[in-house]
Amino acid sequence: MISPIVEAEKSKSGLLLSGTDSTNMRYQKAKVVNVGTDVPTLKSEDVIYYDKANGHDIRIDEIVYRIILERDVVVVL
Repeated sequence: MISPIVEAEKSKSGLLLSGTDSTNMRYQKAKVVNVGTDVPTLKSEDVIYYDKANGHDIRIDEIVYRIILERDVVVVL
């Protein structure tokens, strides 16, 4: 379970991207909230980039989390 991180997106030259431009990007940054029992490569509090086209959103106590598979993680920071 991950919690997406909303941040100001910048281009390589330092220009701020609009909300529309940043939603067109394939990968999104997120913080790992909890991991399954069969996921040895991730731990809670890791910051990752994941393929935002995959996974499912759930709402717990008015907070939206995303459930993804380990193979959807692109980078662990």
